Amino acid sequence: MTFNYLNLVGNAELIKQLNYAMIYRLIVQQAPVSRIQLAEISQLAPASITKITRQLLKSNLIKEVDAQQSTGGRPAVSIQAKFDYYQTIAVQLSRSRVTIELYDLGAKNLVTEIYPLTTFTQQLAEEYLIALIEQFIEQNSKKIKHLVAISVVLPGLVDSVRGIIRYTPHIPVKAWPLAEALHHKFNISIFIGNDIQSLALAESYFGSTQDVDDSILIRVHRGVGSGIIINQQLLTNHNQTVGEVGHIQVDALGERCHCGNFGCLENRVINKAIEHRAKQMIEQGYPTKLSLGNCNIANICKYANQGDELAIKLVKDAGENLGRAVAMMVNIFNPQSIVLAGELTKSPEILLHAVNSALNAQSLEELRKNLTIHCSSLNDRSAIGAFALVQQALFNGSLLMTLLEDKES
Repeated sequence: MTFNYLNLVGNAELIKQLNYAMIYRLIVQQAPVSRIQLAEISQLAPASITKITRQLLKSNLIKEVDAQQSTGGRPAVSIQAKFDYYQTIAVQLSRSRVTIELYDLGAKNLVTEIYPLTTFTQQLAEEYLIALIEQFIEQNSKKIKHLVAISVVLPGLVDSVRGIIRYTPHIPVKAWPLAEALHHKFNISIFIGNDIQSLALAESYFGSTQDVDDSILIRVHRGVGSGIIINQQLLTNHNQTVGEVGHIQVDALGERCHCGNFGCLENRVINKAIEHRAKQMIEQGYPTKLSLGNCNIANICKYANQGDELAIKLVKDAGENLGRAVAMMVNIFNPQSIVLAGELTKSPEILLHAVNSALNAQSLEELRKNLTIHCSSLNDRSAIGAFALVQQALFNGSLLMTLLEDKES
């Protein structure tokens, strides 16, 4: 049998990356924490902890703080993450606008800028985005000390491993290698991802699902998308399409969807569908404070909260249909938490009651015993999902090792 030294070296490098990532994540999540505590929690040798923390200190990723209370002998020095040395740019590319935000490594939003987005070709969109990022960097040069990554999220089918956009609803693309283009221009780490999947990851890192292993985020806007977190990891497959819930059939006698099916969830709960139904019912004479000129989703939620019967019915109907899809996902994935996002959550009490009603009727009791359902604590129109991809790269060690290598070179 031939001994493969390349495999041995590769495995050693992977183990090193995973160990560094584990210690960094423990410091972020457990701080302040001592080296002794890190050794106990991680089961790594004290010498390994000393080596890892020395490198993290040298790279300005962590810092030593006041000594912890000691029970005798030499006091243990505490360690915590150092967030303000590095910065990242996070971008959300939606159908109508580009949101660019500056973050430190602690997910602190330092700057937000919003720019309009009109219909573009792939090439024009790429040139426009690069120009906006260049302008953003120039305008915020005093706050950008050490820029280490740019992350972009957008709706559609995104190959996040290769950094290629396969499909997005607002720009005609053909295997758009956006990550390559951005890396060529800015020469730093680039991350590309789906906006809803990234938002689920952000909820797990910074939002209401930090304390659970398994969660699902469902966002309702122009479409319906979801992100699934299993064992604190974003669930993906070879095609990055896990969690397509918008075309679950919730009404067999419903209207035909553009996908060819009948009664899809998307046709019942997206903003446009609810607004269209509101206009139909107003024209039929339903008593309401809403009018044909003001029945947008924001006003529908506003009047529902004020007790308007038609508005309540619209939110309730959407919630019940959403609950049918939630029940299917609970039966399949058995998550600990379901998080809802989008404008419809501006009427949380009515929405959640309706979702729970449908869920209780159509899911297994054992699977929903300890399940919580709530509305997102994050701003789903910000670029926090894009920053979550950076956090993920720090926690899995890929970006972390890049920063360590840069300091050594």
